[in-house]
Amino acid sequence: MATIYDVSVLAGVSLATVSRVMNNNTKVSDKTKQKVLSAMEQLGYRPNSIAQSLASNRSNSIGVLVSQLDGPYYGPMMTEIETALRAGNKHVIIAAGHSDENQERDGVDFLISRGCDALILDVEAVDDEYLIKLHQGNTPIVLINRYIDEISERCVYLDNELGGYLATKHILTHGHKDLAYISGPLFKLDSQDRLLGHKRALAEFDIEFDQQLFYEGNYKELGGSEAMNAFFSANKPFTAVVCANDQMASGAIAVCLEKGMKIPEQLSFVGYDNIPFPQYISPKLTTVNNPIHEMGKMAAFWVLKHVYNDPKPLVENTFTPQLIVRDSATEPFKQ
Repeated sequence: MATIYDVSVLAGVSLATVSRVMNNNTKVSDKTKQKVLSAMEQLGYRPNSIAQSLASNRSNSIGVLVSQLDGPYYGPMMTEIETALRAGNKHVIIAAGHSDENQERDGVDFLISRGCDALILDVEAVDDEYLIKLHQGNTPIVLINRYIDEISERCVYLDNELGGYLATKHILTHGHKDLAYISGPLFKLDSQDRLLGHKRALAEFDIEFDQQLFYEGNYKELGGSEAMNAFFSANKPFTAVVCANDQMASGAIAVCLEKGMKIPEQLSFVGYDNIPFPQYISPKLTTVNNPIHEMGKMAAFWVLKHVYNDPKPLVENTFTPQLIVRDSATEPFKQ
């Protein structure tokens, strides 16, 4: 089996130079780097990652903890994280927290035990105090979709209150006064913020929030369909539905279509997130853009810049939601 010494002899360079090439040290010239790489290829030499980690005190791996691994929301985020880090010759280790405090804590412990150089966290159940304390440890962290004032420079987040406001205001400007609202799980901070924005828009138009036309969903299509069935069973009139995410909006609209209703002529809808598939259904869903893929990229850039001292990435911490107007909202239906 070839060794680093064999590589240095064949390439005609020192052991230190071979080590610099393996660690992507920029002080090595392109010509010398190519000689070393060619020698490694001829000998079939593969660097020992454990030995490299011991020598550099780096594992070149980043832990990523997300709420779940399925669905159209987290996939783009993880893709952007992995792409950005792979371009920086880093690798990711992924764990899921399932929006459960114990599982989120276990996930963090697992990633730290694997020697990750930093952690990118999309967590919902652990409290701010835990994350502030974690930040004070030896493993750097950056948060996605969460803001904590004490560690604001490590937070990459969207103004969800403004997003909730924009969604509801769009419906109100069409003349609707009787609005139903399908919320996400209220233990989630983004659900709370979107609901606050919804209520702010209602207050601006002097419309009272109607608890009978409120349903706490689960951010899944089933939550949207269950909400619509509950609204129809209540026998209370409403002309529009504001949904805290696109998946619930899709489930809600499906129930209406099964009843033979025309959307938006008989009932207007607005969603949130701007995931891909609602723009291809009929009617195309008006929604609020949630650039979770860009937030994932920025979290990766933060790690490259602050952990690996890469000067190139420009890190943006705060994102502003934008309303995407399509076909699912119009003036109230007149009998």
